[in-house]
Amino acid sequence: MLTLYSYWRSTTSYRVRVALNLKGLAYDTVPVNLVAGEQRELDYVAKNPVKGVPTLVLEDGTVLTQSLAILDYLDHLAPDPALLPNDPLLRARVQAAAHTIAMEIHPVNNLKVVGHLKSEYGLTADQGTEWMRHWMTEGFHAYQALLPDRSGFSFSDTPLLCDICLVAQLYNAHRWGVDMTPFARLLEIEEHAMKLPAFEAARPENQPDAT
Repeated sequence: MLTLYSYWRSTTSYRVRVALNLKGLAYDTVPVNLVAGEQRELDYVAKNPVKGVPTLVLEDGTVLTQSLAILDYLDHLAPDPALLPNDPLLRARVQAAAHTIAMEIHPVNNLKVVGHLKSEYGLTADQGTEWMRHWMTEGFHAYQALLPDRSGFSFSDTPLLCDICLVAQLYNAHRWGVDMTPFARLLEIEEHAMKLPAFEAARPENQPDAT
């Protein structure tokens, strides 16, 4: 069985949980408490030198890190349902939307980045929250502008890679009080997603380490 090292509030772990659920792949969850610093313990760093989550350990002991790389692997391991369309142009558009979340919003809002800003540059807790809100708002405007004029999920009637990234990031947006008034389309996508068992089961609150 697959083993997922995860933290309940990690948006990158959330992405992988959704994909595993969508593809019907059984897995065990091993919690890694990022707030307590368990990601920096030597035995964990041996698995994931980035000192983050998720980490996916395959049945033969092979270790995979980085959520987008894991999602790509899972899409090849269990191609149905596909996370990316076959059409090259649509595939590029879906990846661009996914990368807007995964490469524009997430890296600058990562726990270790915000923590460094606080410890080294004196940001207060409120300033740290405003920092995260700013970059989420910027990214959501960009994501929404990339979408075609349609209902349902971002580019399809079924969730794709970009939808998985978006829904996980929206969890953080709600948590940190981002003004979602301009983003009705994104909230519609989230509403569609949360009707699916794969997304519901992956919700942070439904994880074994949720507190």
